[in-house]
Amino acid sequence: MHVIVGSGPVGSSIARLLAGRGESVRMITRSGSGPEHKLVERVAADASDARRLTELAAGAEVVYNCANPKYTEWEQKWFPMNDAMIAAAKATGAVYAITGNLYVYGLQPGGYMREDTPMAAVGRKGKVRIKMWRDALASGVRTVEARGADYIGAGAVGIFSAVLLPAMATRRTPWVPADLDAPHTFTYTGDMARALVDLAGDERAWGRAWHVPSADPISLRELTDRYCDLIGVPHLTMHKLPRWINHAIGRFNPMMREMAEMDYQFYFPFRLDSTLTARTFGLTATPLEVSLRETAEDAERISARTM
Repeated sequence: MHVIVGSGPVGSSIARLLAGRGESVRMITRSGSGPEHKLVERVAADASDARRLTELAAGAEVVYNCANPKYTEWEQKWFPMNDAMIAAAKATGAVYAITGNLYVYGLQPGGYMREDTPMAAVGRKGKVRIKMWRDALASGVRTVEARGADYIGAGAVGIFSAVLLPAMATRRTPWVPADLDAPHTFTYTGDMARALVDLAGDERAWGRAWHVPSADPISLRELTDRYCDLIGVPHLTMHKLPRWINHAIGRFNPMMREMAEMDYQFYFPFRLDSTLTARTFGLTATPLEVSLRETAEDAERISARTM
């Protein structure tokens, strides 16, 4: 049995992947949400309640951390949840598999990040992720973290889904908080799910963090153009939002303040190197066209439901 905390695009992809292999899954969220499948049991529970989570993880092979607190609540919510998942994994003997990101590295020269890049983040959210990982390592549980870049795919949340997809739907000209021509790595949610499952099941992976194989870096402008070509609409006219505006608005808006802290990821090159993961485990990235098509099909389904 596998326990998944969180039912977002990664957690749901893991649940479907494992259930498709005939594995039993227990998905834990505050609301009891998750994919419908005969092998997926959905449970409503507080993931920061170590005692309850340990009860629900009894007999688990792996505890997957696919949770995602609100951006404005990371410092308050992440540590109790991480501690509870560590406690559950320790009590049950499960592997603790963490859905990670690249925040731990901070701004790197040329935007290059490999598995051996130092965790040098100076921002609050980067420091939260560093402490989470170090706490897991220090706990004595068998643990592994898969780190990916900004997500793309059905249900993925990020600058593409939040700013560019709505603009394409309404054919308006967006002001984008990014350098539109800087190279940027996007990680397909399905690749993150497959990497987590494979790494959690391979003892060679335990005790360190690995990068999820992802498509080659691409600029937001080219990504948007390729998406427009895929769905058969004219290319979108876009404008770069000056970076200072994000920080000015952030003085008064809590969400913008959190986003401004991390906006270096889009105003400078942001490149994920996953050579070591690919060489060690034979994992490969899904072609970008596949994730773009999945994104388009998901957007079409959402549009149909709201009509």
